[in-house]
Amino acid sequence: MTQVGEGHETAADADGPVMTFGAPAAGEVLAERYQLEEHVNDDSAGRQVWRGIDVILRRPVAVVLRYPGGGSASEMLQAAVDASRVIHPNLVGVYDAIDEGARAYVVREWVDGESLRELVSTDGPLDPGRATAIAHSIADALAAVHATGMVHGNVHPGTTLIGDDGRVVLADARADSADNVEGDIRAVGGILYFALTGHWPHTEVGRSTLPDANRDATGNPAAPRQIRAGIPAYLDDLTMDLLDTRVAAPEADALTAELARLDAAEEDYEDVGPLRFTQNATTEPTRSTPKIIVGVAALVVIAVIGLVFGIRAISTSGDDKPSGTTQAGAGSSTGTPADEQTPAPAPKKIALTADMVRIVDPPDGSREDTGESKFTVDGDADTAWETQRFKQANFGNFKPGMGVLVDLGSARKLSEIQVELSQPGVTMDIRAGSDDPGDTSAGDQKIMQTYKRLGDSETKTDGTREVFSVFNPDQTYRYVLVFMTKLPSADDGNGGFKVSLQEIEVYGY
Repeated sequence: MTQVGEGHETAADADGPVMTFGAPAAGEVLAERYQLEEHVNDDSAGRQVWRGIDVILRRPVAVVLRYPGGGSASEMLQAAVDASRVIHPNLVGVYDAIDEGARAYVVREWVDGESLRELVSTDGPLDPGRATAIAHSIADALAAVHATGMVHGNVHPGTTLIGDDGRVVLADARADSADNVEGDIRAVGGILYFALTGHWPHTEVGRSTLPDANRDATGNPAAPRQIRAGIPAYLDDLTMDLLDTRVAAPEADALTAELARLDAAEEDYEDVGPLRFTQNATTEPTRSTPKIIVGVAALVVIAVIGLVFGIRAISTSGDDKPSGTTQAGAGSSTGTPADEQTPAPAPKKIALTADMVRIVDPPDGSREDTGESKFTVDGDADTAWETQRFKQANFGNFKPGMGVLVDLGSARKLSEIQVELSQPGVTMDIRAGSDDPGDTSAGDQKIMQTYKRLGDSETKTDGTREVFSVFNPDQTYRYVLVFMTKLPSADDGNGGFKVSLQEIEVYGY
Protein backbone atom coordinates (compact mmCIF):
# COMPACT_ATOMS: atom_id res chain seq x y z
CA MET A 1 0.00 0.00 0.00
CA THR A 2 1.38 3.38 -0.99
CA GLN A 3 1.07 6.17 1.49
CA VAL A 4 1.73 9.85 1.76
CA GLY A 5 5.40 10.66 2.04
CA GLU A 6 6.36 8.61 -0.97
CA GLY A 7 8.39 11.46 -2.40
CA HIS A 8 9.74 12.29 -5.84
CA GLU A 9 9.76 9.79 -8.68
CA THR A 10 13.33 10.82 -9.41
CA ALA A 11 16.11 9.00 -7.64
CA ALA A 12 17.78 12.01 -6.10
CA ASP A 13 16.46 14.30 -3.40
CA ALA A 14 17.25 18.00 -3.19
CA ASP A 15 18.17 17.64 0.47
CA GLY A 16 20.89 15.08 -0.26
CA PRO A 17 21.33 11.65 1.30
CA VAL A 18 19.46 10.88 4.51
CA MET A 19 21.04 8.96 7.38
CA THR A 20 18.69 6.44 8.93
CA PHE A 21 20.32 5.53 12.22
CA GLY A 22 18.39 5.04 15.43
CA ALA A 23 15.27 3.78 13.67
CA PRO A 24 12.21 3.65 15.91
CA ALA A 25 10.30 0.48 16.63
CA ALA A 26 6.63 -0.40 16.45
CA GLY A 27 4.88 0.68 19.63
CA GLU A 28 7.06 3.78 20.22
CA VAL A 29 5.06 6.95 20.94
CA LEU A 30 6.34 10.18 19.41
CA ALA A 31 5.65 13.55 21.04
CA GLU A 32 3.60 11.67 23.67
CA ARG A 33 0.85 11.34 21.09
CA TYR A 34 1.66 9.45 17.87
CA GLN A 35 2.13 5.70 18.34
CA LEU A 36 3.97 3.93 15.54
CA GLU A 37 2.15 0.81 14.36
CA GLU A 38 3.82 -0.43 11.17
CA HIS A 39 6.80 0.55 9.01
CA VAL A 40 5.22 0.89 5.53
CA ASN A 41 8.21 1.82 3.35
CA ASP A 42 11.09 4.20 2.81
CA ASP A 43 10.48 6.96 0.28
CA SER A 44 12.86 7.91 -2.52
CA ALA A 45 14.74 10.31 -0.22
CA GLY A 46 15.33 7.64 2.44
CA ARG A 47 12.69 8.89 4.87
CA GLN A 48 10.75 6.29 6.80
CA VAL A 49 6.99 6.13 6.32
CA TRP A 50 5.00 4.61 9.19
CA ARG A 51 1.35 3.92 9.81
CA GLY A 52 0.50 5.17 13.27
CA ILE A 53 -2.28 6.09 15.66
CA ASP A 54 -3.03 9.46 17.21
CA VAL A 55 -3.62 8.17 20.75
CA ILE A 56 -5.50 11.32 21.74
CA LEU A 57 -7.95 11.56 18.83
CA ARG A 58 -7.86 7.79 18.14
CA ARG A 59 -7.45 8.15 14.40
CA PRO A 60 -4.93 6.58 11.99
CA VAL A 61 -2.10 8.78 10.79
CA ALA A 62 0.92 8.56 8.51
CA VAL A 63 4.23 9.53 10.11
CA VAL A 64 7.14 10.49 7.86
CA LEU A 65 10.48 10.49 9.74
CA ARG A 66 13.73 12.02 8.57
CA TYR A 67 17.16 11.55 10.14
CA PRO A 68 18.70 13.91 11.14
CA GLY A 69 16.41 16.86 11.83
CA GLY A 70 17.62 20.42 12.15
CA GLY A 71 18.62 22.42 9.09
CA SER A 72 18.61 19.43 6.74
CA ALA A 73 14.90 18.87 7.45
CA SER A 74 13.83 22.51 7.16
CA GLU A 75 12.43 22.16 3.64
CA MET A 76 10.32 19.15 4.59
CA LEU A 77 8.98 20.85 7.71
CA GLN A 78 8.27 24.18 5.98
CA ALA A 79 6.42 22.40 3.16
CA ALA A 80 4.31 20.62 5.76
CA VAL A 81 3.51 23.88 7.58
CA ASP A 82 2.50 25.54 4.29
CA ALA A 83 0.39 22.56 3.22
CA SER A 84 -1.45 22.51 6.56
CA ARG A 85 -2.92 25.93 5.73
CA VAL A 86 -4.78 24.64 2.67
CA ILE A 87 -7.90 22.60 3.39
CA HIS A 88 -9.31 20.82 0.35
CA PRO A 89 -10.98 17.42 -0.17
CA ASN A 90 -8.39 16.49 -2.80
CA LEU A 91 -5.37 17.41 -0.65
CA VAL A 92 -3.97 15.17 2.04
CA GLY A 93 -4.46 16.64 5.52
CA VAL A 94 -1.31 17.67 7.43
CA TYR A 95 -1.66 17.47 11.21
CA ASP A 96 1.74 18.15 12.77
CA ALA A 97 5.42 18.90 12.02
CA ILE A 98 8.04 18.35 14.73
CA ASP A 99 11.82 18.82 14.79
CA GLU A 100 13.66 16.99 17.60
CA GLY A 101 17.13 17.74 16.29
CA ALA A 102 18.26 14.14 15.92
CA ARG A 103 15.18 13.50 13.81
CA ALA A 104 12.22 15.34 12.37
CA TYR A 105 8.81 14.05 11.40
CA VAL A 106 5.59 15.10 9.76
CA VAL A 107 2.24 13.64 10.83
CA ARG A 108 -0.33 13.45 8.09
CA GLU A 109 -3.62 11.93 7.09
CA TRP A 110 -3.58 8.19 6.50
CA VAL A 111 -5.21 7.28 3.16
CA ASP A 112 -6.40 3.71 2.69
CA GLY A 113 -5.90 2.96 -0.99
CA GLU A 114 -3.15 2.95 -3.60
CA SER A 115 -1.21 5.39 -5.71
CA LEU A 116 -1.94 6.02 -9.38
CA ARG A 117 1.44 4.42 -10.07
CA GLU A 118 0.36 1.17 -8.38
CA LEU A 119 -3.09 1.24 -9.95
CA VAL A 120 -1.77 1.52 -13.51
CA SER A 121 1.04 -0.94 -12.86
CA THR A 122 -1.50 -3.53 -11.66
CA ASP A 123 -4.49 -2.92 -13.94
CA GLY A 124 -2.90 -1.24 -16.94
CA PRO A 125 -3.79 2.17 -18.42
CA LEU A 126 -7.15 3.61 -17.40
CA ASP A 127 -10.19 4.30 -19.53
CA PRO A 128 -10.48 7.93 -20.71
CA GLY A 129 -13.33 8.76 -18.33
CA ARG A 130 -11.48 7.65 -15.21
CA ALA A 131 -8.24 9.29 -16.33
CA THR A 132 -10.11 12.56 -16.82
CA ALA A 133 -11.78 12.34 -13.40
CA ILE A 134 -8.43 11.81 -11.66
CA ALA A 135 -6.79 14.72 -13.51
CA HIS A 136 -9.81 16.89 -12.66
CA SER A 137 -9.36 16.17 -8.95
CA ILE A 138 -5.64 16.96 -9.06
CA ALA A 139 -6.18 20.20 -10.97
CA ASP A 140 -8.84 21.24 -8.44
CA ALA A 141 -6.40 20.59 -5.59
CA LEU A 142 -3.70 22.65 -7.34
CA ALA A 143 -6.14 25.52 -7.86
CA ALA A 144 -6.60 25.66 -4.09
CA VAL A 145 -2.83 25.53 -3.51
CA HIS A 146 -2.07 28.22 -6.10
CA ALA A 147 -4.80 30.50 -4.73
CA THR A 148 -2.72 30.86 -1.55
CA GLY A 149 0.42 31.78 -3.51
CA MET A 150 1.99 28.36 -2.90
CA VAL A 151 3.38 25.81 -5.35
CA HIS A 152 3.06 22.05 -4.83
CA GLY A 153 6.17 21.02 -6.76
CA ASN A 154 5.73 17.25 -6.48
CA VAL A 155 2.83 16.15 -8.69
CA HIS A 156 3.36 12.67 -10.11
CA PRO A 157 1.74 9.19 -10.08
CA GLY A 158 3.34 8.32 -6.73
CA THR A 159 1.80 11.28 -4.89
CA THR A 160 -1.57 10.90 -6.59
CA LEU A 161 -3.46 8.61 -4.22
CA ILE A 162 -6.77 6.89 -4.95
CA GLY A 163 -8.60 5.96 -1.77
CA ASP A 164 -10.62 2.80 -1.37
CA ASP A 165 -13.65 5.08 -1.16
CA GLY A 166 -12.88 6.57 -4.60
CA ARG A 167 -11.46 9.84 -3.29
CA VAL A 168 -8.45 11.20 -5.22
CA VAL A 169 -5.86 12.91 -3.02
CA LEU A 170 -2.69 14.82 -3.86
CA ALA A 171 0.01 14.31 -1.25
CA ASP A 172 3.53 15.35 -0.23
CA ALA A 173 3.99 18.99 -1.33
CA ARG A 174 7.73 19.64 -1.55
CA ALA A 175 8.19 22.86 -3.51
CA ASP A 176 11.58 24.57 -3.52
CA SER A 177 12.87 27.68 -5.27
CA ALA A 178 13.16 25.84 -8.60
CA ASP A 179 9.48 24.88 -8.68
CA ASN A 180 6.76 27.06 -10.15
CA VAL A 181 3.07 27.15 -10.97
CA GLU A 182 3.66 26.19 -14.59
CA GLY A 183 5.51 23.05 -13.50
CA ASP A 184 2.47 21.96 -11.49
CA ILE A 185 0.20 22.48 -14.52
CA ARG A 186 2.54 20.56 -16.85
CA ALA A 187 2.53 17.76 -14.31
CA VAL A 188 -1.26 17.44 -14.64
CA GLY A 189 -0.61 16.76 -18.32
CA GLY A 190 1.84 14.11 -17.17
CA ILE A 191 -0.82 12.57 -14.91
CA LEU A 192 -3.23 12.37 -17.86
CA TYR A 193 -0.53 10.91 -20.10
CA PHE A 194 0.46 8.27 -17.53
CA ALA A 195 -3.12 7.30 -16.74
CA LEU A 196 -3.91 6.88 -20.46
CA THR A 197 -0.70 5.13 -21.56
CA GLY A 198 1.19 3.79 -18.53
CA HIS A 199 4.21 5.96 -19.44
CA TRP A 200 5.59 9.06 -17.70
CA PRO A 201 6.55 11.89 -20.11
CA HIS A 202 8.72 13.92 -17.71
CA THR A 203 11.72 11.60 -17.23
CA GLU A 204 13.94 14.04 -19.12
CA VAL A 205 14.23 16.03 -15.88
CA GLY A 206 15.90 13.12 -14.06
CA ARG A 207 15.98 9.37 -13.59
CA SER A 208 12.55 7.90 -12.89
CA THR A 209 11.15 4.63 -11.61
CA LEU A 210 8.35 4.92 -14.19
CA PRO A 211 8.47 3.74 -17.84
CA ASP A 212 9.50 6.59 -20.11
CA ALA A 213 7.28 7.78 -22.93
CA ASN A 214 7.99 6.67 -26.47
CA ARG A 215 9.85 9.57 -28.07
CA ASP A 216 10.62 10.76 -31.57
CA ALA A 217 14.06 11.76 -32.86
CA THR A 218 13.77 15.18 -31.21
CA GLY A 219 12.89 13.71 -27.81
CA ASN A 220 9.21 14.68 -27.85
CA PRO A 221 6.77 12.09 -26.46
CA ALA A 222 4.42 10.27 -28.81
CA ALA A 223 0.77 11.32 -28.48
CA PRO A 224 -1.43 8.96 -26.44
CA ARG A 225 -3.47 8.06 -29.55
CA GLN A 226 -0.25 6.85 -31.21
CA ILE A 227 0.33 4.45 -28.31
CA ARG A 228 -3.17 3.22 -27.61
CA ALA A 229 -6.31 2.97 -29.68
CA GLY A 230 -9.60 4.44 -28.52
CA ILE A 231 -8.39 7.65 -26.86
CA PRO A 232 -10.67 10.53 -27.95
CA ALA A 233 -8.96 13.16 -30.08
CA TYR A 234 -10.13 15.93 -27.75
CA LEU A 235 -8.50 14.33 -24.72
CA ASP A 236 -5.35 13.60 -26.75
CA ASP A 237 -5.10 17.28 -27.77
CA LEU A 238 -5.62 18.49 -24.21
CA THR A 239 -2.92 16.18 -22.85
CA MET A 240 -0.34 17.13 -25.47
CA ASP A 241 -1.07 20.87 -25.12
CA LEU A 242 -0.40 20.65 -21.39
CA LEU A 243 2.95 18.95 -22.10
CA ASP A 244 3.96 21.29 -24.92
CA THR A 245 6.01 24.20 -23.53
CA ARG A 246 5.33 26.12 -26.76
CA VAL A 247 1.69 26.39 -25.64
CA ALA A 248 1.24 28.73 -22.69
CA ALA A 249 0.01 26.85 -19.63
CA PRO A 250 -3.46 27.77 -18.35
CA GLU A 251 -4.15 28.84 -14.80
CA ALA A 252 -5.11 25.98 -12.49
CA ASP A 253 -8.70 27.18 -12.08
CA ALA A 254 -9.17 27.44 -15.88
CA LEU A 255 -7.76 23.93 -16.31
CA THR A 256 -10.04 22.68 -13.55
CA ALA A 257 -13.04 24.18 -15.36
CA GLU A 258 -12.02 22.54 -18.63
CA LEU A 259 -11.54 19.14 -17.02
CA ALA A 260 -14.83 19.54 -15.17
CA ARG A 261 -16.54 20.19 -18.47
CA LEU A 262 -14.98 17.08 -19.96
CA ASP A 263 -15.61 15.04 -16.82
CA ALA A 264 -19.29 16.01 -16.91
CA ALA A 265 -19.48 14.91 -20.54
CA GLU A 266 -18.41 11.42 -19.40
CA GLU A 267 -17.61 9.50 -22.61
CA ASP A 268 -19.40 11.76 -25.12
CA TYR A 269 -16.18 13.53 -26.04
CA GLU A 270 -17.13 14.25 -29.64
CA ASP A 271 -19.64 16.90 -28.59
CA VAL A 272 -17.57 18.83 -26.08
CA GLY A 273 -16.31 21.36 -28.60
CA PRO A 274 -12.91 23.06 -28.83
CA LEU A 275 -10.48 23.44 -25.97
CA ARG A 276 -11.42 26.32 -23.68
CA PHE A 277 -8.54 26.78 -21.27
CA THR A 278 -6.50 29.96 -21.66
CA GLN A 279 -4.00 32.29 -20.23
CA ASN A 280 -5.21 35.59 -18.88
CA ALA A 281 -7.10 37.84 -21.27
CA THR A 282 -4.08 40.03 -22.11
CA THR A 283 -1.86 37.18 -23.21
CA GLU A 284 -1.71 36.25 -26.90
CA PRO A 285 -2.05 32.52 -27.55
CA THR A 286 1.06 30.81 -28.91
CA ARG A 287 -0.91 28.86 -31.54
CA SER A 288 -3.15 30.19 -34.29
CA THR A 289 -5.69 27.44 -33.71
CA PRO A 290 -9.02 28.24 -32.00
CA LYS A 291 -8.30 25.75 -29.21
CA ILE A 292 -7.32 28.39 -26.65
CA ILE A 293 -9.91 31.03 -25.76
CA VAL A 294 -10.90 33.06 -22.75
CA GLY A 295 -10.90 30.93 -19.55
CA VAL A 296 -14.06 32.57 -18.30
CA ALA A 297 -15.91 30.95 -21.19
CA ALA A 298 -15.19 27.57 -19.63
CA LEU A 299 -17.12 28.55 -16.54
CA VAL A 300 -20.01 29.79 -18.68
CA VAL A 301 -20.05 26.51 -20.61
CA ILE A 302 -20.21 24.53 -17.35
CA ALA A 303 -23.25 26.55 -16.30
CA VAL A 304 -24.86 25.99 -19.72
CA ILE A 305 -24.18 22.26 -19.54
CA GLY A 306 -25.72 22.11 -16.08
CA LEU A 307 -28.78 23.99 -17.36
CA VAL A 308 -29.12 21.70 -20.38
CA PHE A 309 -28.80 18.62 -18.19
CA GLY A 310 -31.47 20.02 -15.89
CA ILE A 311 -33.82 20.73 -18.79
CA ARG A 312 -33.24 17.25 -20.18
CA ALA A 313 -33.94 15.73 -16.78
CA ILE A 314 -37.21 17.65 -16.49
CA SER A 315 -38.29 16.89 -20.07
CA THR A 316 -37.65 13.16 -19.69
CA SER A 317 -38.91 12.72 -16.13
CA GLY A 318 -42.41 11.90 -17.34
CA ASP A 319 -41.35 9.22 -19.83
CA ASP A 320 -42.70 5.75 -19.16
CA LYS A 321 -39.65 4.07 -20.69
CA PRO A 322 -35.98 4.79 -20.10
CA SER A 323 -34.11 6.24 -23.04
CA GLY A 324 -32.16 3.69 -25.06
CA THR A 325 -28.43 3.63 -25.62
CA THR A 326 -27.26 3.69 -29.24
CA GLN A 327 -24.57 1.09 -29.91
CA ALA A 328 -21.67 1.81 -32.25
CA GLY A 329 -22.76 0.92 -35.77
CA ALA A 330 -26.48 0.70 -34.86
CA GLY A 331 -28.87 3.06 -36.61
CA SER A 332 -31.11 5.40 -34.63
CA SER A 333 -33.25 8.38 -35.45
CA THR A 334 -32.22 10.10 -32.21
CA GLY A 335 -29.22 10.16 -29.88
CA THR A 336 -25.70 9.20 -30.93
CA PRO A 337 -24.99 9.09 -34.71
CA ALA A 338 -24.66 5.57 -36.05
CA ASP A 339 -21.10 6.09 -37.26
CA GLU A 340 -19.76 7.41 -33.94
CA GLN A 341 -16.95 5.29 -32.55
CA THR A 342 -17.13 3.88 -29.03
CA PRO A 343 -13.82 4.39 -27.15
CA ALA A 344 -11.83 1.17 -26.92
CA PRO A 345 -11.54 -0.48 -23.51
CA ALA A 346 -8.41 -0.01 -21.45
CA PRO A 347 -5.76 -2.69 -22.04
CA LYS A 348 -5.50 -5.38 -19.39
CA LYS A 349 -2.70 -7.68 -18.34
CA ILE A 350 -3.06 -11.00 -20.17
CA ALA A 351 -2.65 -14.04 -17.94
CA LEU A 352 0.26 -16.19 -19.15
CA THR A 353 0.96 -19.77 -18.12
CA ALA A 354 3.95 -22.07 -18.50
CA ASP A 355 2.50 -23.85 -21.53
CA MET A 356 2.25 -20.53 -23.41
CA VAL A 357 5.99 -19.78 -23.44
CA ARG A 358 9.18 -21.51 -24.57
CA ILE A 359 12.87 -20.69 -25.09
CA VAL A 360 14.03 -19.89 -28.63
CA ASP A 361 17.73 -20.87 -29.01
CA PRO A 362 18.87 -20.69 -32.65
CA PRO A 363 20.51 -21.93 -34.76
CA ASP A 364 21.40 -25.21 -33.08
CA GLY A 365 21.70 -24.35 -29.40
CA SER A 366 22.31 -26.83 -26.64
CA ARG A 367 18.67 -26.36 -25.51
CA GLU A 368 19.85 -26.71 -21.92
CA ASP A 369 17.51 -23.85 -20.99
CA THR A 370 14.37 -25.73 -22.11
CA GLY A 371 11.78 -25.59 -19.33
CA GLU A 372 13.12 -22.43 -17.67
CA SER A 373 10.74 -20.25 -19.68
CA LYS A 374 8.03 -20.97 -17.07
CA PHE A 375 9.91 -18.79 -14.60
CA THR A 376 9.31 -15.73 -16.81
CA VAL A 377 5.53 -15.88 -16.37
CA ASP A 378 5.10 -17.22 -12.83
CA GLY A 379 4.62 -13.78 -11.25
CA ASP A 380 7.63 -14.30 -8.97
CA ALA A 381 10.55 -11.91 -9.54
CA ASP A 382 12.79 -14.20 -7.47
CA THR A 383 12.62 -16.91 -10.14
CA ALA A 384 14.00 -16.38 -13.63
CA TRP A 385 15.35 -17.85 -16.83
CA GLU A 386 19.09 -17.40 -16.46
CA THR A 387 21.00 -17.60 -19.74
CA GLN A 388 24.16 -19.62 -20.09
CA ARG A 389 27.45 -17.75 -19.72
CA PHE A 390 28.81 -16.58 -23.09
CA LYS A 391 32.28 -15.37 -23.99
CA GLN A 392 30.92 -12.58 -26.19
CA ALA A 393 28.15 -10.06 -25.61
CA ASN A 394 26.57 -10.95 -28.97
CA PHE A 395 26.45 -14.68 -28.10
CA GLY A 396 29.09 -15.58 -30.73
CA ASN A 397 29.62 -15.32 -34.45
CA PHE A 398 26.94 -17.78 -35.48
CA LYS A 399 24.25 -17.18 -32.88
CA PRO A 400 21.86 -14.27 -33.51
CA GLY A 401 20.56 -14.28 -29.93
CA MET A 402 18.08 -15.98 -27.62
CA GLY A 403 14.58 -15.23 -26.44
CA VAL A 404 11.18 -16.31 -25.18
CA LEU A 405 8.34 -17.10 -27.58
CA VAL A 406 4.86 -16.28 -26.27
CA ASP A 407 1.83 -18.04 -27.79
CA LEU A 408 -1.28 -16.15 -26.71
CA GLY A 409 -3.55 -18.97 -27.91
CA SER A 410 -5.51 -16.72 -30.26
CA ALA A 411 -4.92 -13.52 -32.20
CA ARG A 412 -5.40 -10.44 -30.02
CA LYS A 413 -4.85 -6.71 -30.17
CA LEU A 414 -1.91 -5.80 -27.96
CA SER A 415 -0.84 -2.61 -26.21
CA GLU A 416 2.61 -3.31 -24.76
CA ILE A 417 5.01 -5.85 -23.32
CA GLN A 418 6.92 -5.24 -20.07
CA VAL A 419 10.12 -7.18 -19.42
CA GLU A 420 11.88 -7.43 -16.04
CA LEU A 421 15.62 -8.21 -16.17
CA SER A 422 18.28 -8.80 -13.53
CA GLN A 423 20.44 -5.90 -14.77
CA PRO A 424 20.50 -3.17 -17.44
CA GLY A 425 22.52 -3.13 -20.64
CA VAL A 426 20.62 -5.81 -22.61
CA THR A 427 20.06 -5.16 -26.33
CA MET A 428 16.70 -6.59 -27.28
CA ASP A 429 13.59 -6.23 -29.42
CA ILE A 430 10.07 -7.62 -29.93
CA ARG A 431 9.24 -9.74 -32.99
CA ALA A 432 6.03 -11.28 -34.29
CA GLY A 433 5.15 -14.13 -36.62
CA SER A 434 2.26 -16.22 -37.88
CA ASP A 435 3.02 -19.60 -36.25
CA ASP A 436 5.30 -21.69 -34.03
CA PRO A 437 7.15 -24.14 -36.31
CA GLY A 438 8.11 -26.32 -33.34
CA ASP A 439 10.37 -26.51 -30.30
CA THR A 440 13.37 -27.78 -32.26
CA SER A 441 16.55 -26.31 -33.70
CA ALA A 442 14.93 -26.31 -37.14
CA GLY A 443 11.84 -24.60 -35.75
CA ASP A 444 13.91 -21.92 -34.04
CA GLN A 445 15.85 -21.32 -37.24
CA LYS A 446 12.59 -20.82 -39.16
CA ILE A 447 11.49 -18.28 -36.56
CA MET A 448 14.68 -16.32 -37.22
CA GLN A 449 13.89 -16.34 -40.92
CA THR A 450 10.18 -15.46 -40.80
CA TYR A 451 9.51 -13.35 -37.71
CA LYS A 452 9.58 -9.57 -38.21
CA ARG A 453 10.90 -7.08 -35.69
CA LEU A 454 8.33 -4.57 -34.41
CA GLY A 455 9.47 -0.98 -34.05
CA ASP A 456 12.20 0.93 -35.80
CA SER A 457 15.23 -0.46 -34.00
CA GLU A 458 16.59 -2.55 -31.18
CA THR A 459 16.56 -1.21 -27.63
CA LYS A 460 19.48 -1.18 -25.22
CA THR A 461 17.94 -1.21 -21.78
CA ASP A 462 19.07 1.41 -19.27
CA GLY A 463 17.15 -0.12 -16.36
CA THR A 464 15.91 -3.47 -15.15
CA ARG A 465 12.34 -2.97 -16.44
CA GLU A 466 11.72 -2.20 -20.09
CA VAL A 467 8.38 -1.38 -21.70
CA PHE A 468 7.85 -2.05 -25.42
CA SER A 469 4.90 -0.23 -27.00
CA VAL A 470 5.56 -1.34 -30.57
CA PHE A 471 2.23 -2.87 -31.59
CA ASN A 472 0.00 -1.60 -34.38
CA PRO A 473 -3.43 -0.90 -32.81
CA ASP A 474 -5.12 -2.02 -36.04
CA GLN A 475 -3.46 -5.45 -36.11
CA THR A 476 -3.77 -8.62 -34.04
CA TYR A 477 -0.97 -10.84 -32.77
CA ARG A 478 -0.78 -14.40 -31.50
CA TYR A 479 2.93 -15.31 -31.59
CA VAL A 480 5.28 -12.74 -30.05
CA LEU A 481 9.01 -13.19 -29.47
CA VAL A 482 10.94 -11.34 -26.75
CA PHE A 483 14.45 -11.54 -28.24
CA MET A 484 17.89 -10.59 -26.84
CA THR A 485 20.77 -9.95 -29.24
CA LYS A 486 23.44 -8.68 -26.83
CA LEU A 487 24.05 -9.46 -23.16
CA PRO A 488 25.61 -7.36 -20.40
CA SER A 489 28.71 -8.40 -18.49
CA ALA A 490 27.88 -11.00 -15.87
CA ASP A 491 27.36 -9.37 -12.47
CA ASP A 492 28.67 -12.31 -10.43
CA GLY A 493 32.37 -11.45 -10.87
CA ASN A 494 33.14 -14.61 -12.85
CA GLY A 495 33.51 -12.95 -16.23
CA GLY A 496 31.64 -13.49 -19.46
CA PHE A 497 28.20 -12.25 -20.43
CA LYS A 498 24.82 -13.38 -19.09
CA VAL A 499 21.51 -12.10 -17.71
CA SER A 500 18.38 -13.35 -16.00
CA LEU A 501 14.97 -12.65 -17.53
CA GLN A 502 12.64 -12.55 -14.53
CA GLU A 503 9.19 -11.59 -15.80
CA ILE A 504 7.32 -11.00 -19.06
CA GLU A 505 3.96 -9.20 -18.89
CA VAL A 506 1.75 -8.73 -21.96
CA TYR A 507 -1.04 -6.14 -22.03
CA GLY A 508 -3.85 -6.13 -24.57
CA TYR A 509 -7.57 -6.23 -25.24
